[in-house]
Amino acid sequence: MDAVKRWKAGWGYPTTMLCVYGFFSTVKPLVPFIYPYLTGPDKNLTVEQVTNEIYPVWTYSYLAVMVPVFLLTDWLRYKPVVVFQCINLFITWAMMLLVQEVAVFKAMQFFYGVKSACEVAYFSYIYSIVDLKYYRKATSYCRSVQLLGYTVGSVLGQLLVSFNLMSYNNILVLTLVLISIALVTSLFLPMPQRSMFFHRSQSDPPQTPEGGDMCTGDVSTEGPVRARGCSQIFLLLWRDFLQCYSTRALLYWSLWWVLATCGYNQAINYVQVLWAHIQPSQKVQVYNGGVEAVSNLFGAATAYGIGFIQVDWAQWGELFLGSISGLGAAALFIMTFTDNIWVCYAGYVAFKGLYMLLITFAMFQIATDLSMERYALIFGANNFGSLVLQTIITSVVVDGRGLGLGIIPQFIIYGSYFSAIAVIFFLRGVYTIMRVRQSHRDSTATEEPPSPTMCTPLQA
Repeated sequence: MDAVKRWKAGWGYPTTMLCVYGFFSTVKPLVPFIYPYLTGPDKNLTVEQVTNEIYPVWTYSYLAVMVPVFLLTDWLRYKPVVVFQCINLFITWAMMLLVQEVAVFKAMQFFYGVKSACEVAYFSYIYSIVDLKYYRKATSYCRSVQLLGYTVGSVLGQLLVSFNLMSYNNILVLTLVLISIALVTSLFLPMPQRSMFFHRSQSDPPQTPEGGDMCTGDVSTEGPVRARGCSQIFLLLWRDFLQCYSTRALLYWSLWWVLATCGYNQAINYVQVLWAHIQPSQKVQVYNGGVEAVSNLFGAATAYGIGFIQVDWAQWGELFLGSISGLGAAALFIMTFTDNIWVCYAGYVAFKGLYMLLITFAMFQIATDLSMERYALIFGANNFGSLVLQTIITSVVVDGRGLGLGIIPQFIIYGSYFSAIAVIFFLRGVYTIMRVRQSHRDSTATEEPPSPTMCTPLQA
């Protein structure tokens, strides 16, 4: 019993409970088949209703609630928001099972947008409850179990559909059961006593990674933050925001993060529509789950491999971003113009893997010199920027009240968008390399030549 008490009092218990929650909340076997489910006989929605009316609501809702949820997550100390996230997830899938009207499906997308905004609480919770020396290990466990949940859900959905073991409606019921397990688990999470901004005690040390902090600030070092009130918090966050983004390197990495994440989310959100357009036969669509599972594993492998690449990223990083973004654009164009579903699947796996490689790389470069509080701020600001840009693209390109383009013109735009990102960062990378080399030549030229010594042969 003493061992159990020590385990519950340490970092192992909250990490285990959060991992259980993360797993069951991400095992969603119907996700790879949502589009054929909505446009099939179960819901009988049209392509235009799904693509141009229902799907855009998620983007608008996510943007509308992102900032309030970000602040409430810290003020409420994470656990209530984790529970609230799971409740919204359950409501989303229950409505998908029960409703038929387009207007109600739009409301469903609103709840899913709230759920997406609440995801910030998942990893922030670990920070508040786990000692800093265990933080990296606990975070890696939580990230890994999420990936495992996504993969298990895709594989499970593929098996259930391929072998006709369950109908789409029964798979939805199974998903609700799994989400219910996650909801019950979230209730047993310990309640944190502190948070990053509103509930820091005066004794909390600055949460700074090894190697220093290139922009240390007031949030980590002053007295109890809660006592200063909301106005002081907003002022400190704004000062921190300006100070961090005044660093040129962080600004460039964040710019890529914002641009690429926007394009990635757009392509991922509508890729099932593209698959259905290329070959609408159900015999082909049943492989969506397998493709999602392979893409998750390939993305994890590429992200893992970035840690073993030893390069002077300060010199070559921007060129790397531009070059790999170009490959991602090529994958999108291949997906768009092929009439072979297998080629499209392969392009999707490549595109997702390349993005996972680069976003992991960008996150690592940004987080290396930031305190935990500053990284949370930059993470939220970058995601907010990408969501604003995604909202603009959705309202202009996808929404029926805008251009309401078909799926092929949409993906031509997404491919062109990534091509522009590739050109910008490739040219910036070339300029950086030339500047570094010119600086090296100038420093070499200013060095005085060594005087002859007895070991240096004299020239005739």
